[in-house]
Amino acid sequence: MTRRSTNARPGRRTRGLIAVFAGVLASAALAGCGGAATGNENAIKEDGSVDLSKVTLVVGDQKAASAQALLKAAGLDDTPYKIQWQEFTSGPPMLEAVNAGSVHVGMVGNTPPIFAAAAKGQFKMVQAVTYTGKGDAILVPKDSPIKSVADLLGKDVAVAEGSSANYNLLAQLEKAGIKYSDINVQNLQPADALAAFTSGHLDAWAVWDPFTSQAVVSEGARVLADGTDVVNGYNFQVASDGAIDDKATHAALSDYLKRITEAQLWAGAHQDEWSQVWAQQTGLSPDITLAAAKQRPVSVVAIDQSVIDSEQQMADTFVANGLIPDAVKVADYFSDAFNDVTTNAKSAGN
Repeated sequence: MTRRSTNARPGRRTRGLIAVFAGVLASAALAGCGGAATGNENAIKEDGSVDLSKVTLVVGDQKAASAQALLKAAGLDDTPYKIQWQEFTSGPPMLEAVNAGSVHVGMVGNTPPIFAAAAKGQFKMVQAVTYTGKGDAILVPKDSPIKSVADLLGKDVAVAEGSSANYNLLAQLEKAGIKYSDINVQNLQPADALAAFTSGHLDAWAVWDPFTSQAVVSEGARVLADGTDVVNGYNFQVASDGAIDDKATHAALSDYLKRITEAQLWAGAHQDEWSQVWAQQTGLSPDITLAAAKQRPVSVVAIDQSVIDSEQQMADTFVANGLIPDAVKVADYFSDAFNDVTTNAKSAGN
């Protein structure tokens, strides 16, 4: 396999990350130009109350873990407001849309908000759950001679930079005494990475579920290391500052966060049922989605100092490795305003 020179890698990687920052910053600038309008200003009645029937909540969604399908499966899609769904391939582009004000709320992993915060985005993490770190994994082909993370030195490794898998990869390398610059990083979204992985063009692939389970079940991939006891496994609902500050959108957002939290708990308690819906929604086989569901036990987490500290530690690690140019204060990008709504949620149907 052809290798790039070690000296060329840092510049290429830095340019890729700067492009991510530039996209987020451009989106944030657009949001600033557009003001705080959310499109729901007419939902405020003369007496100051909110008519939710006149509210449209724009929700970012990911096909690999669809909130739309989850709400429907849990029987919680009968919202008194309209939901406009927008689909994204992963967290980073969704956060760009949140920053631009074109999406009010959406779920992302533990890493995209750190990169968006580094770009001085206009958002807050408003709900947290943890799925543990088992679904985040570094995979190698079934016949690979690679036996440990230390063996990745000089190898071609795919990861969607700025994703949760990016931190798992970084943490696993650090644990093995290898620098991020000591591997050949291929910045690929899951679909492209899967094609490259299955065609033999990669030595390893760092990714998250259900893609982890897809590669293991369908391709016989071997898990080199997973994120158990290495990553926090957090997923966050991230809302734009404009959505939080707008009275009508805030009201719909509060209801939505309660519903999506209950739906997440329902999926954790009904893995067989959810895996069937998940399979239909993603086009993956039920054995793949069931395997992924079993690796994703869910717990609701209050937005508190322990969550902030965990994310700060991640941000500091990215900075120390040159993946983020300047220090980031992640506390500025959290809000506990919806804690009562989310932490009191119960599994749907219970």
